[in-house]
Amino acid sequence: MSSGQKTVSAFLSLISALLVLILGLTLRWPLWMWLSASAVLLAAWSIATYSAIRARKRDPFPPGSLIEQPAPPPVERQEHYVSRIPLPSGEADYDFLFSARVRWIPVDPMASDQLINPGALAVESVLARAGRITAAMHPFRSSLVQHQLNAALGVMEPDRDGYLHAMALEVELTLDEEDQERLDRLAAIRKDEAVWEHQRKYEQNKREYLGDDVLTSTGSAVVWWLAKNDDHVEKTVKDIGLLARLSSAANDREVDEPFRYLVPEAFPSPPEPDWRAAAPIGPEPPFEDRAVTPADLFSDFFRQVGFRPGEDDGALIADQVAMAIASRDAVTAEEIRRRFGGSQAPPQANGTGPVDQPEDDTDQP
Repeated sequence: MSSGQKTVSAFLSLISALLVLILGLTLRWPLWMWLSASAVLLAAWSIATYSAIRARKRDPFPPGSLIEQPAPPPVERQEHYVSRIPLPSGEADYDFLFSARVRWIPVDPMASDQLINPGALAVESVLARAGRITAAMHPFRSSLVQHQLNAALGVMEPDRDGYLHAMALEVELTLDEEDQERLDRLAAIRKDEAVWEHQRKYEQNKREYLGDDVLTSTGSAVVWWLAKNDDHVEKTVKDIGLLARLSSAANDREVDEPFRYLVPEAFPSPPEPDWRAAAPIGPEPPFEDRAVTPADLFSDFFRQVGFRPGEDDGALIADQVAMAIASRDAVTAEEIRRRFGGSQAPPQANGTGPVDQPEDDTDQP
């Protein structure tokens, strides 16, 4: 007996007992009447229970009442393993290598395998489904794409001609080792390039900040330095000269006039003219190779006023000077006469008159 039938039987028995109880109390039955009514209720409940049990045991479909249908033949699932089949990726010249176990079920199990090649159709169907997914994926994400293919190809779907349903199990998606190494190198280069680009922008911004703002003038450089060393005012005051030179160098100009006294080494006094830098008159060695003599000073004087060796006016003046200093420095007088071609001989050492000159000029130095 089912739970529903038991509930109905219990409910009816309870109602019957209540009716007997009400009638007995209202009519004031004697004892024998109570016993008779209880026996009748118990018998009725037993008959109802027995009928329900027999009805349940009775077969609703007796033998011969149903038409027996032949059982369909069992469906045979077939499989084929494919290994390292190239599939396109989102990057040119970088193919995925697809491996999986392809399983298929024919739509018509009674069809002859001689009319179609179900294995080839199943593999083609699975590869087409996989290629549509991998064509949009970056090859660097092969592990992630493999999980996506396992989910997408794990459902039986019909092929394009409707001969069978196919799916793929144990999908593996890899890359060629050389391609993987290239991608790893490219990824490392991209990362290094990104870091370098950030560093370049940082340095460029820093140069623009210093050149276009901080070092535009000595005053702005001093304010910037004071802000960075707000607890060291005396240090900033001492560094004003350095900041003035730094600002002038950053802008390719001279130090501002109000701050030049702080950088005297940048504005030295004009040097005295170096008369020894010019080439000497006559066949003389350079000045830096010998000691400076009065004759050198006299030669520089002649050069400055425009006299050239061999000119008569220069030779006359040289002779007069040589005669004037012969009593004091006969060597210098003779050197001046030699350089400027004087024709007169120097006076005697006692100053009484000129000495005789040799007729042969080759004996002179």
